[in-house]
Amino acid sequence: MIWDNEYALEILPIMAKASLVTLEITVLAFAVAAVLGLIWALIGILEVPVLSFVVRLGIEFIRSTPLLIQLFAVYYFLPGYGIILPAFLTGVLVLGIHYSAYCAEVYRSGFLQVPKGQWEAAISLNLGLRHTLTRIILPQAVPPVILPLGNYFVALFKETPVLLAITIIELVATARIIGNDTFRYTEPITLAGAFFLLLSLVAANLVRYLNHRMALRTRIARR
Repeated sequence: MIWDNEYALEILPIMAKASLVTLEITVLAFAVAAVLGLIWALIGILEVPVLSFVVRLGIEFIRSTPLLIQLFAVYYFLPGYGIILPAFLTGVLVLGIHYSAYCAEVYRSGFLQVPKGQWEAAISLNLGLRHTLTRIILPQAVPPVILPLGNYFVALFKETPVLLAITIIELVATARIIGNDTFRYTEPITLAGAFFLLLSLVAANLVRYLNHRMALRTRIARR
């Protein structure tokens, strides 16, 4: 038989547990990406001398090199210089930093949508940088970019199988291990695909809901 329902039900709890590992990595890595991406975007927008150039150079380097190479560099090469990180932490940090380069461009597009007059008005009112950002700029810049940020969240989620290269046993790695042990690959690989599909659909719908709520709140605030 190509598909065995009893076997699929037997391995389902194992696959479900592995999906939680994948989801945990995704959430933590995206939190890193969202925060760092905002920092990179702010440094670029504020045109901080030297630092802005270094950040732009770093973003281009990250975007231009494969994620797998970055994982190998951190997990296998850095220990030679005395820097040893656990596999889980390496996966979260590398995924987060990698996607922060993309999130930075998304935030930047949001900042560019804020009229320059808003910045000028804040300066004329003698508002500090912190108050200008938190009370005027960010509330206008962030809501329009919720949807593209959410797209990167889903993309990051689907990138997690690459972490098998640094021995992290996530959803796809678990499916391969089960297949290697039992010589039955149809059920575990299919279940892995089903979990990815299900979780991606849930994440996409959640992002659309958040985008709708933020847009609604913005329209109410403008009235």
